Amino acid sequence: MKNESSFRRFVERRPHSHRFPVLRPYFSRRGFFSLAAGVAGSVLLERPALGQEIKRGGATPISKAKNLVFILLSGAPSHTDLFDFKPTPDTPLAVMKPETIKGIVWPTGIMPKLGGRLGELAVARSVRSWALQHNLAQAWAQIGRSPAAALGDIAPNIGSIIAAEKANERMPGQVFPTFLALNSGAGIGSGYLPATYAPLKITPAVSGLPDTANTDGQTRFDAKYALLQKLDAPLRDAAVNPHGTEMAGYEGFYQSGKAMMFNPEVEKAFRYTAAEAARFGTTGFGNACLNAAKVLGARGGTRYIQITYGSWDHHNAIYTALPPMAKALDDGISALIDELKANGTYNETLIVVMGEFGRTVGELTPTDGRDHHLQQFAVFAGAGVKGGRTIGSTDDLGNLTKEYGWSRDRDLRVEDFEATIYSAMGIDWTSVRYDDPFKRGFYYVPESDSDLYAPLHELWS
Repeated sequence: MKNESSFRRFVERRPHSHRFPVLRPYFSRRGFFSLAAGVAGSVLLERPALGQEIKRGGATPISKAKNLVFILLSGAPSHTDLFDFKPTPDTPLAVMKPETIKGIVWPTGIMPKLGGRLGELAVARSVRSWALQHNLAQAWAQIGRSPAAALGDIAPNIGSIIAAEKANERMPGQVFPTFLALNSGAGIGSGYLPATYAPLKITPAVSGLPDTANTDGQTRFDAKYALLQKLDAPLRDAAVNPHGTEMAGYEGFYQSGKAMMFNPEVEKAFRYTAAEAARFGTTGFGNACLNAAKVLGARGGTRYIQITYGSWDHHNAIYTALPPMAKALDDGISALIDELKANGTYNETLIVVMGEFGRTVGELTPTDGRDHHLQQFAVFAGAGVKGGRTIGSTDDLGNLTKEYGWSRDRDLRVEDFEATIYSAMGIDWTSVRYDDPFKRGFYYVPESDSDLYAPLHELWS
């Protein structure tokens, strides 16, 4: 099922999937220090313990990366004004300053630094979204399947699956969260999986990660923590408390948070100077890229970092809003590449950049903007990716795919990128978990038993 026509026929003949309602009783408890509360987030009391029943389909991962940075450009950036540049009579050429670099027409006026690093980038242009609604498509990008499909509303973030898969690889002394989400707000968490695999969500600032110390000092804090342990012990006893198992899970969060307190490595990784921030553009996005680079350089156990940057929802006055946002993107990603090279983690870190969909092509709307459009792009760098090229191409306007550029001879989909991420991280993307609440079987990549989606291994060939 490798070409576009058979792919579409398969998708169209599948029975419609329906959302299964799930009762989600949440237990909320204010942590005694907010770092622990941040690690914990919200916990589903009735979630099953992480099961060991995982069926491997037998796929061979390409295993090129130890870490992954996923940059979600929320709001849907215009592909034809950025990474699939197609000037029109409306394009302000004096601002965009297109030049041909390595055979790629590039808007050097708004992304000059990435233009100088095109040799590091592989740009996929034969990419098609499934949906044109922001929340739906943004969730789709994070879970690798339709949020409205069976198990879609309880599907974990791709980062949470990686956190679960890599749990046994954590080394003694690694206290950093396996999954870190920067500027991601209400982004997708661990779904039905235990919240152990949920992301630690923070918004980086020069002041660093809050609450990594206590004003009473470490000795006094340790004494108070020991007292809390004694008082909470009955709550964690499943023999006397029906929610004892879940409460014991909270203890794990407290321990994780405590391990990050009074820790010089944590302090170093999550704090930075104004001068360091300036190299990344001194923006919220730049700070997140800087934080990601420092955390990965610390090698404290973090394997998956999601950075959210938006909003690119430029329905109005796009050429007023786009240049400063593109500059922040240019500054942040360029400095991220440089910093990962400097700290020795670039060749083991895959960087993935994409939005939830693209924007309309050709002439602007009456409000000088661009509306929602299914065609989009994805950018890859690091972890041995062969850069300086595009994968696939679009027609003269950027409206539809002209050449697919990969072995499946069809548009690339989010599910293909999900398979690519798992494969790059050494995970069998055809795996199926049988610990979901309905015992339906949670496919890491949907329809993997039908070989519907596949990794974009052409990134390395």
